[in-house]
Amino acid sequence: MDILATLFPSAFPALALSHFVALLSPGPDFFLLVGYAIRYRLRGSVGLCLGIAAGNGLYILLAIIGWGILRQAPLLFTAIELLGAAYLLWIGSLLLRSRPATLALHGALASRPPLVKQLFLGLGSSLLNPKNALFYLALMTSLLGPNVTLVQQAVSGAWMTSVVLIWDLLLVTLIALPSVQRRLSAVVWRVERTAGGVLMAFGCWIVWQFLHEFAVRLYA
Repeated sequence: MDILATLFPSAFPALALSHFVALLSPGPDFFLLVGYAIRYRLRGSVGLCLGIAAGNGLYILLAIIGWGILRQAPLLFTAIELLGAAYLLWIGSLLLRSRPATLALHGALASRPPLVKQLFLGLGSSLLNPKNALFYLALMTSLLGPNVTLVQQAVSGAWMTSVVLIWDLLLVTLIALPSVQRRLSAVVWRVERTAGGVLMAFGCWIVWQFLHEFAVRLYA
């Protein structure tokens, strides 16, 4: 029990539950994964999972070391958010260009993006969403409280990063199942276009919020 108390903070169950519930809410990372996994299967999207997990892990690390820059520098937050919007619009436009085609294993293997590209796509999707930083900052400070130790923060951070990776891998593994692929074969381009449209909607929403807040401040 002493070892568990040393490794895990008293608020760990609340932190783990809050984090998992947040994962269940589809966001840009989810639709990016779906758009790639449906065509390129596990091997063509495992790098995305690693990149997204790495981005989450980096924000958790920054939260652990007390990084409060985003809360103290609204201009930096806005800049990262707008970069994220542009990134979502770009990725979404690529998926929107999907054309009707029947899925074929050899075709997916031949055309799947290289691992390095997958890694950077996943990392970019995660890092260019500054709300991830604020979310983890809130979890690591508000939930864990001021008495949490560095070891407990590190264990909690490692747990959340691992859960992100495992959850994403389970998602793309499910999509890559032959039975699922057979059902999706005829509608893969529609799913990709839908995912692309959702990503672009996220991007447009971010831009609209920025323009709205700018107009309010301008005419206040």
